[in-house]
Amino acid sequence: MSTSNSEIEATDIREVVKEKYGQAALRVKSGGSSCCGATAGNGCDPITANLYDAAQAGQIPEEALLASLGCGNPTALAKLNPGETVLDLGSGGGIDVLLSAKRVGPAGKAYGLDMTDEMLALANENKSRAGIANVEFLKGEIENIPLPDNSVDVIISNCVINLSADKNRVLREAFRVLKPGGRFAVSDVVTRGEMPPEIRQSVLAWVGCIAGALEENDYRSKLAAAGFEKIEIEPTRVYRAEDAREFLTGQGIDVDAIAPQADGKFLSAFLRAVKPEAKKSCCGPTCCS
Repeated sequence: MSTSNSEIEATDIREVVKEKYGQAALRVKSGGSSCCGATAGNGCDPITANLYDAAQAGQIPEEALLASLGCGNPTALAKLNPGETVLDLGSGGGIDVLLSAKRVGPAGKAYGLDMTDEMLALANENKSRAGIANVEFLKGEIENIPLPDNSVDVIISNCVINLSADKNRVLREAFRVLKPGGRFAVSDVVTRGEMPPEIRQSVLAWVGCIAGALEENDYRSKLAAAGFEKIEIEPTRVYRAEDAREFLTGQGIDVDAIAPQADGKFLSAFLRAVKPEAKKSCCGPTCCS
């Protein structure tokens, strides 16, 4: 059986992401912090900085906060109700899972899905430290969610879907596991207009949350193609040229050439969508007319 170039590319990207996020988990366990970029600097880049307030930080172990590689705060923007089941795609150190578990309460359940052994180990340690029982971390890929159809009320994710080389499949899987009426509520990086090809051609920049980002209208179209309705995209942070300059340092990219073209072209956004309710069956001769 032959292997297509797209399959090879997807495998390469997955392995790079797995390696870099595994390294990020190990840095946290050794007393360091994590950053969205491929290399750790003195501080986190503007995408990952200052996403959680003091009240939220106080609810979870410090290691969960340090391991955050997100671009937003889906738990602050998503509507979560007591008793609901929540799934976090690419849960990392578990920060959004632990915060969600508190909001859905003991009658609810929060799942975290991650493919990186080191992050899963860190997340389970954070779960033990937090003493939260209604949490379960699953190993797997967001393109193949290991949960049954119609089993989840809300899907959240924090700057992870943009890292996938097969976003159509991720969104179809999200649609599959959501219950009718279930909500898709994720933070992600999106672009406005075309991004310079130098960024898209850098595999390492996928780990930096930029190169794999969809153009916002393309994201909307893919959600609709997967079956979602009531699609909304709400910008939460728009990045300027100097933000891009700092972020791309160390990526082997000519920052002076790229930064002016990237000004205002990429942003963190909160994406909402709903899986349609199941259609009611006809119960009489005129109910479907």
